[in-house]
Amino acid sequence: MDRNHRRYFKGCIGAINGTHINASVPVSKQIPYRGGKVTTTQNVLCVCSFDMKFTFVYAGWEGSANDCRVLSAALETPRLQFPHPPLDKYYVLDSSYAALSGFLTPFKGERYHPNDYRGRGRRPRTARELFNHRHSSLRNVIERSFGALKNRFSILRHMPPFIVRKQARIVIACCALHNYIRDQDKMDKNFSRYGDPEYPCGPIQEEVVDDIFHEEASEINMLRKSIANQMARDNDMDEIP
Repeated sequence: MDRNHRRYFKGCIGAINGTHINASVPVSKQIPYRGGKVTTTQNVLCVCSFDMKFTFVYAGWEGSANDCRVLSAALETPRLQFPHPPLDKYYVLDSSYAALSGFLTPFKGERYHPNDYRGRGRRPRTARELFNHRHSSLRNVIERSFGALKNRFSILRHMPPFIVRKQARIVIACCALHNYIRDQDKMDKNFSRYGDPEYPCGPIQEEVVDDIFHEEASEINMLRKSIANQMARDNDMDEIP
């Protein structure tokens, strides 16, 4: 995390998002793996650190699965050993997830993705927009990590017709190799290509948050507001009441 982000997001330890990986499934099982997409995919939930390494991977869900439900399952299944954030620490996530204690999402209903702020006259105009812009810039590390992962391992774009469980293990193995290469070769060309925080990975299509997560945690909402108002003060903007 760079100095500018560290000033405001002091307790942030990583980013969370889901990504779709190609899945090869029999015709009889393709509907849940296709969802609204042209191809069949598995929905893979990942947590990454700010050095672009994956610290948690949950693979194998059908492509139509809601991101929020996949995270819920990860949190509620002890054997998966999800790396819960320590007290006063948190992850950043996009608005397809709910704001829970330890999980900081952006303000809903405001511009969010980097492309939304590119171009003349499109700079953040309010404290909420400024927060969302910087939150998105910080969370972009996981999109860049996904880009590096998929660019390196072509098998993730053209999965062999193994059983689904084995396909999920292939994803996990690729993430482990990704981490190993990151440890051993900081100058790797693939990481260099995706290492720029402004790399245009593009927006991720967001889903409606599941009803089971509709209630947001007041503690994390207060933190979001506090960070946004600190940014507002530093940039001569009106604070959020």
